[in-house]
This record gives sequence, C-alpha cells and structure tokens, in this order.
Amino acid sequence: MTAAIVGVDVGGTTTAAGVVTSDGDVLADESAPTRGTAPGGLLGTIVALIGRVRDEAGRRPGSIDAIGVGVPGPVDAARGRIGEPVTHVPELAGRDLASELGSRFGLPAFVDNDVNALALGEWMFGAGRGYRSLVVLAAGTGFGAGIVLDGRLVRGASGFGGELGHAPVRFDGPRCWCGGRGCLALYASGRGIVDSARARVAGHPQAPLLEAARGDPMMITASDVFRAAAGGDAVAASVVDEACQALGAMIGTVVNGLNPEVVVITGGVAGSLAPLLAKILRAAGEYAFARALASARITIVPGDKRVSVRGAAALAMYERDVRRKGASA
Repeated sequence: MTAAIVGVDVGGTTTAAGVVTSDGDVLADESAPTRGTAPGGLLGTIVALIGRVRDEAGRRPGSIDAIGVGVPGPVDAARGRIGEPVTHVPELAGRDLASELGSRFGLPAFVDNDVNALALGEWMFGAGRGYRSLVVLAAGTGFGAGIVLDGRLVRGASGFGGELGHAPVRFDGPRCWCGGRGCLALYASGRGIVDSARARVAGHPQAPLLEAARGDPMMITASDVFRAAAGGDAVAASVVDEACQALGAMIGTVVNGLNPEVVVITGGVAGSLAPLLAKILRAAGEYAFARALASARITIVPGDKRVSVRGAAALAMYERDVRRKGASA
C-alpha cells in the first residue's frame, strides 16, 4: 500500500482532516466543530479526526508517512510551535503542536500558518502546478496570504511573510483590529465586508440588505451583502465596489512587487467574488504595471475543506523535502 499523508486544517469554526496521496488525491476526509465536546479539547478533536480518516481510508498505522497541520495564526514552523495571538483558536497558543502530534502518532508532524499551507497546496496540486512562483490571497473571515517564489515558501525573518491582509490599501482608512490603519482586511475580508455593511445600513432603514436581515444589522452576512449588491441595493453595492477596488489595489502591489506567475484568490468569500473577477482586474489595472499584470495568471478558487486539507498535506511534503535536502547538503 502506497504511503500517504494526513492533512489537518484547523479553522475557527470547523476543523477538518484528510488522507492525501502524493498526487494530491484526497482519499478520505472528515470534519468536526473546532469547539466540540471531544475529550482533551481541540487537541483531542484533532487526534480523533486523524484516527478516523486513517481508518476510513483503510490505512494501517505504518502506511501514513507524516502529518501536516495548518493553523490560523503565527507559527514557528521550524519548531512546530504556535505563537500568539491566535485569535480564532486561542487554546492552541504557545503549544508545541508538531511535537505533541508526532509523539502521539509516532510520525513526523509539521505545522504552519493555514494560508502558507494553502499556497503550497495550490502550487503543488492546484492552479500553480508546474509554475515556480505563486501568491495566494485568502479572503475568509479574515484575510491571509501565502507566497511561493522560485519554488520556496516565503515565511520572512520572524514568520510574518505573507501578511498582506494587514498591508494598507488606504493610508487614511480606519483602524484595523490588528492595530494598523486602512488594511486590506477591513475592505475585502468577510468580517470587514460585514462590518462596513452594518455601519452603512444604519442610515438606510429601507435598504433591501437590511430587509433581508429582518431589520437586524447584526444578522447581515457577507453572502447577504453580495446577493443584495447583485440585486441592485446601492448600500450593498458600495461595500462590494470598495472590496473589489481594495483587492485590485493589492493585486497591483503583488504583481509589481513580486511579479509572480500565478495569483490565486481563495477563501470563504471567493465564491462570491468569482462573478466579479473582471471588475477586480479592472481595478488592478489602475495600480499595476500593465506587463506585470498581463503576465500573471489570476484565478479564483472557491475555498473548501478538501482543498485546505490537501494544502496541509502539501506542507508536510514540502517540509520533508526541504529538510532532506538540507541534511544532505
């Protein structure tokens, strides 16, 4: 039986695991609430999911090669230790998760930021397969990014490489929850879109968006905003227009500053952005060098948990290869 890897994607709401082959095929996948009732808390949930997908795929313990885990927060990838703050899964802050899982299963385990893992998955198996450089822009509840240049994942000097969601797109913009000002996340993440919409409907009690939320701004979701904008709601359309403009500005920064071959827009908001790709690219054209933009393949890949667990498995494959080469150098 050919060996495979278990990939685990830890999300703020849902945690998923899957058994992934070296070709990127997901043989089995399972998910559970991140804040479930498993004994041992979140670590117990992760351990249980790994065991379940291994069994579901018909894998003997010895037929799993490694474990890869993507976590929404800063990670010391060399040590597999999760940093602080980890807003969505604070119970993992400071844990040596790679060591804990490695000891539990007797396997090499690797942990990194979830969008770094997504970038590796897209580079190895998805839209970036066959290319040397790729940037993933992940518009979810927050906004993350992952960068692969010349076949190497860019983590930066202290693990903050790729934090493009907290790069400013408006220098006079409002304060971001990260402490910065005018960050991309304020305009193009799910949370930012919802916050903007809730603030704007306050002065428009007849807005269709507010009516769809039964008059309660706190019930508005990002999907509601995109649907209302498509239906002609001017308030919702102003929020979506701003999101597209901000995302276009970031694409301009990416293609001018890094000149990647591929730019992938993914995450939970990506499905709603897909019909707006032409609008986003027009906005990008206002900021990017024309030749740099024209040379980049820009695509939208709606996020789902199978893509995420494949990315986590790709992280394990990548790290094993890098460390193997380092040991033989």
